[in-house]
Amino acid sequence: MKELKIFNSLTKTEESFVPINKKKIGMYVCGPTVYDYPHIGNARPLVIFDVLYRLLKKIYKSSTVTYVRNITDIDDKIIDSAKKSKESIEELTKKVATSFHLDCKYLNCLEPNFEPKATEHIQDMIRMIENLIMSKHAYENEKHVYFSVSSFKEYGKLSNKNSEQLIAGSRVEISKYKKDPLDFVLWKPSEENHPGWDSPWGRGRPGWHLECSVMGEKFLGKKFDIHGGGLDLIFPHHENEIAQSRCANKTDKFANYWIHNGFVTFNKEKMSKSIGNIVTINNLRKNFNGQVIRLALLNSHYKQPLDWNERLINESQNTLNKWYGQYEKLDLEEIDNDALNPLLEDLNTPKYITQLHSLYEESSKGNKSSKIKFIKACNFIGLLEENKKVWQDFKKSMIRVDENFISKKIKDRNNARKKGDYKLADVIRKELENNGVIIEDKQNQTEWKYK
Repeated sequence: MKELKIFNSLTKTEESFVPINKKKIGMYVCGPTVYDYPHIGNARPLVIFDVLYRLLKKIYKSSTVTYVRNITDIDDKIIDSAKKSKESIEELTKKVATSFHLDCKYLNCLEPNFEPKATEHIQDMIRMIENLIMSKHAYENEKHVYFSVSSFKEYGKLSNKNSEQLIAGSRVEISKYKKDPLDFVLWKPSEENHPGWDSPWGRGRPGWHLECSVMGEKFLGKKFDIHGGGLDLIFPHHENEIAQSRCANKTDKFANYWIHNGFVTFNKEKMSKSIGNIVTINNLRKNFNGQVIRLALLNSHYKQPLDWNERLINESQNTLNKWYGQYEKLDLEEIDNDALNPLLEDLNTPKYITQLHSLYEESSKGNKSSKIKFIKACNFIGLLEENKKVWQDFKKSMIRVDENFISKKIKDRNNARKKGDYKLADVIRKELENNGVIIEDKQNQTEWKYK
């Protein structure tokens, strides 16, 4: 088998992956902050790092790989969201975390070895803060504790910027308690009606960045192999993790390899609640098989931007519909090492999928050997793993209503509107929506599209 190559965000180069210990490989990936339902941008790292996890398990044997993905269940965003929704923080976090786990299952992601919650490790966080204060890397000011960025000379190495660039190009929290604009919070006081824990600095709660440092060390050690997450986490989150972890643990590195996936846009626009173009995974669950979403997310290289649009989903859906023509439940041996070559090239999933298309073409000509290779290769990245009945049900869900039916319903709706029967018009609109069709009135005509 060829060696695994990984693009390391820390060194800005593609490197051969050399584990600290081949018998104890560790990977930490930043999980969700459970204040709102995860969206398609959150789904991308779920699927990308799931493929990497599968690959590491294949190369180094399952028992040697430890995958940790945390859940942040205390944060300002959670407090604000609970207040807006008029529910308790416990109700909100439980509801969102439950939905997140359904999302993971829907996307056919393997479970991590550990999924720690921030609230379960508060005492460990307090101990790390005490360590940082004692070593002069942190300071207290009126019950607030901040990390002193100037005490860590390599700050900015991951984001490849100096202090002035970081302040100018990023939103830095303004606070009268800071000595320096770049200093970041390790502990802050909690209001009476907010969650809080007793500490040497009074009742309060930890800063977001601290949580991952503590949980990463708890389950993987003071230095481990891989840390992953979205590109948006490089600064300040991952930069801050490195600073506080290295200073607290007196290590030359926190993680040896940093891997970041690119952004996801929606129809070439940034996803934003204000625009209303957030695509949540739980809504996708209502309309698409999870394999469709998984394949769509793997069609672009993880480092590149991914534009989420109807064409991408349709192509993914049509590909799977075609591939499932070769579906067969087999007692499969392990995948051939040669088939993994594209994934060993910095997780080149587009190249791997091109290889799947070639194997499919050979398989569809009746080549039994190619068929087995094709199914094994699909299974390896989490595709074609459902039984025949589930697939038949999926195919039924893919059958869209006839265009003649749509045209007739639009005509009936327009006639109802002309007569002033807007109640009937709304009923017809709703009927079309229930059949997966969205209509939009533009000037003197009605346009439609499938969901």
